[in-house]
Amino acid sequence: MSAYTKVVVGTDGSESSLKAVERAGAIVGTTAQLVIACAFFPNEGRDVSAVSDLLKDEAYQVHGTTPTEEILRTGRERAVKAGAGVANVTVRPVKGAPVEALLQLVEDIDADLLVVGNKGLNSITGRLLGSVPADVARKSRSDVLIVHTV
Repeated sequence: MSAYTKVVVGTDGSESSLKAVERAGAIVGTTAQLVIACAFFPNEGRDVSAVSDLLKDEAYQVHGTTPTEEILRTGRERAVKAGAGVANVTVRPVKGAPVEALLQLVEDIDADLLVVGNKGLNSITGRLLGSVPADVARKSRSDVLIVHTV
């Protein structure tokens, strides 16, 4: 089996997802490309407070590009720090729901590994509504690494 050459890791800015970013940074080494992605919902004509009310505890989820840029900047710093020789890191804000956005990015750039944290995997909400790690593992055509973060 050959080494991974393109690795995508998803982050939403939560500590759990940033631990997954650190693990991805440690995995890629000096030759693989690491793409740190953050899915977001554009604020175009939306009432952000209504969406935040719906999300309740998950309200830190990203709305608009400004928080996305900060999340990606933090992710890049954490990945580089965790993977001492990481040289090829790019960041990508991706529009849409996390599962679909991450899977589309993996397909678009022909990545061979998708890394996500395990947050929500064993929660009641995750069992009833689905979770990012469970859904990407089920739907991805590439390898998926679910990092134990919580």
